[in-house]
Amino acid sequence: MDNPAATLHCPNYRCQAANPPVNKFCQNCRTPLKRRYLWALGSGIEAYQPESLIANRYVLVNERIVLDTKPATPPDTPQEIPEELLPYLRLSPYRLHIPQVYGRLTGGERRQDSEIWLLEDAPILETDTAGTQGELFPPLRTVWQEATAIRQLNWLWQIANLWQPLSSEGVGTSLLNLDWLRPESSILHLLELHRDEPAAPTLKQLGQCWSQLQPDASSVIKKFFGQLCDQLTQGKIRTAEQLVGLLDQGIKDCGQGQSRHYQIFTGTDSGPVRRHNEDACYPPIGQLWSRSTDENALAIVCDGIGGHEGGEVASELAINVLREQVERLHFDRDHWHPTHLTLQLEQAACAANDAISQQNDSEHRSERQRMGTTLVMAQTSAHEIYITHVGDSRVYWVTRQGCHQITQDDDLASREVRLGYTFYRYAVQQPTSGSLIQALGMASSTTLHPTTQRFILDEDSVFLLCSDGLSDHDRVEQYWQTEILPILDGQRDVPTAADHLIEIANRQNGHDNVTLALVYCQVTASTETAPTELAPPQPESLPLPTTETPSETLATTTIVPSHTKTQPLTRPKRRPWGLMLAIVVLLVVGAGLAYLLLPRRWLQGFVRQSSNSDAPVSVSGTPSPTASPTPTPETVSSLENLALMRVTRSTITNSQGQDVPLLLRLNPPEENLSPIRLIPRGSVLQVIRQSSDSGEEDWLKLRVCSTGTENAEMQSIQTAPASPTLADAKRRRNIYPQVQPGERGWIKVVNIRSNVDLNVNPTLAQKGVCATAPESDALTPSLSSP
Repeated sequence: MDNPAATLHCPNYRCQAANPPVNKFCQNCRTPLKRRYLWALGSGIEAYQPESLIANRYVLVNERIVLDTKPATPPDTPQEIPEELLPYLRLSPYRLHIPQVYGRLTGGERRQDSEIWLLEDAPILETDTAGTQGELFPPLRTVWQEATAIRQLNWLWQIANLWQPLSSEGVGTSLLNLDWLRPESSILHLLELHRDEPAAPTLKQLGQCWSQLQPDASSVIKKFFGQLCDQLTQGKIRTAEQLVGLLDQGIKDCGQGQSRHYQIFTGTDSGPVRRHNEDACYPPIGQLWSRSTDENALAIVCDGIGGHEGGEVASELAINVLREQVERLHFDRDHWHPTHLTLQLEQAACAANDAISQQNDSEHRSERQRMGTTLVMAQTSAHEIYITHVGDSRVYWVTRQGCHQITQDDDLASREVRLGYTFYRYAVQQPTSGSLIQALGMASSTTLHPTTQRFILDEDSVFLLCSDGLSDHDRVEQYWQTEILPILDGQRDVPTAADHLIEIANRQNGHDNVTLALVYCQVTASTETAPTELAPPQPESLPLPTTETPSETLATTTIVPSHTKTQPLTRPKRRPWGLMLAIVVLLVVGAGLAYLLLPRRWLQGFVRQSSNSDAPVSVSGTPSPTASPTPTPETVSSLENLALMRVTRSTITNSQGQDVPLLLRLNPPEENLSPIRLIPRGSVLQVIRQSSDSGEEDWLKLRVCSTGTENAEMQSIQTAPASPTLADAKRRRNIYPQVQPGERGWIKVVNIRSNVDLNVNPTLAQKGVCATAPESDALTPSLSSP
């Protein structure tokens, strides 16, 4: 870029010096000059000529692609959010695939009536060669033919995983245009989102879209892919879960044609300011660890909270518990089931949480005195890597073409964006934006929501796990090309890269401890085990969840429940009706004990009624592989009467005594990155299935028959403290979208059992969509569910 107007300002917020566009490093502080390319939405950008400077900041370098020359300056982010941008915010957990709103371009001297919005993380090549303009990655149809079999299946698998969340936000159509899908090597990106008009897309349409790619598919998967498209268009594949399961089978077989070698190195430093190091990591520091495909690699980083007397104790305790739990997991390729492994890893995080919480309780720690820790953990298994996280420590995925943050911080700023209240670049400017909304050890696991994601490894990659001592102020985004990319090019070894990153964190940030783990994955072809042709996809052959529950596989750990401290009440004056009150109290206490001690019995009593009449709830953790016969209308009516319940309250009380909404997760429980919906009081729900988890972690899959209208409770929901501006944004919008009749989703038993009436005799209107036809999953359970 030779345009003299395109002066690049240093991304270091402490510097921001102007630099010629040919510079790679700031001539003042030597920080790498980040070139942040943005995709322009809306009308009005056509009025500008290439290389023109817009709003004294943005340079138009290509059609709809602009370069931000002042990356350290916050963009224009108005408080009012256009309706068409809300899906970008609510889908922010999927930012690896979906671009995010950066800000508004205000250069209105050309078109006063136009409004241009800018998207970051768009599929634009960020070259490190000065003078080269940003260009879009080519569309999927262009690169499809040259890709390997596992790469082609990997792209399809990513589309299948995005189908449900995008459809729930009314933008599923975005996945049906092959020109909007832009691969960056193994990672698939969407260029932009498009509304579903006039109707929501179907899996049949997805099959028709994919059929365009079938002629150029790899010979290894051509037959498999062709029959998969046929099954979609013929309606034999009814859910995205089934589609993901079939693609998982194909990827597993193709993955045997590759071998993977891992190098792991960890490092930590207290930093120039802190006297003590509250962080912890695994494997132990100072040694380069190597693992092969058959030797699963594990890396953990924990950032302690609670001072020297608490933070380092919590982080070390978490490491020890997690190691013990993960070592007892079974990584058996022949009995591989990703849902089961995902739940096991999340349960391992909960075990670490309860161990820290138990110690907090035994030491009588409360509120700010409680110690805790963040968590990021990487666990490999065959052709996959599983990433588990809680808190604001991060994981970055670095390939030869880009660096991507694949975890979303559990802080106020990210929550505001995820709920559609504000733009991220505005939220992070608020004083409380970095406040954590969850961490290990702060409360019981019943209120903890660890996130576990899984990714397919079909190319050389480096995963960086790090505490905020490194990730703050975008240091990873600034330095990945100079410090991590050389690992992939064979120009730097892993320990040297780790040492350089710690030195950068201490020099450029320096306000906190810094801890990191680098996981370097090398993928090579293995002709000895490579399949020549995949077998046709068979939905009935999807792997069943094992009858052994995750908790049975994990190490047995004695956990003392976390106790909420209460103040003694003053003794009331004796009344004539005291005896009656005592009786009522005893009844309430008895009910409470039954509620706490017999969580499964509540469910089984309800399920037993349904199962005796072939109701749509499976008591066993392993569904029968044979499909149930088509029911008669009389049978359907009987099933629905026994499997329906009415919501009596749309809020639940969390461990802090706050009322929080009763929510339905549209994705299965193992997918924490899930769209959520509010269940209003008066709604009638149908039970579809029970998960195989144990204790208070039981899940129910539900279908919404009809929605209630009594929702006044939600007007006074209390949330974590936020800035006044963010609070104002909340008041302008509903807190959560409401469920719609016919929607299906998941909810924990512990969250719903006291909020529903099981002895319901609904009217035909209240039965809604459940009165006309049975839920298909009720008769043929989705085998990819837990």
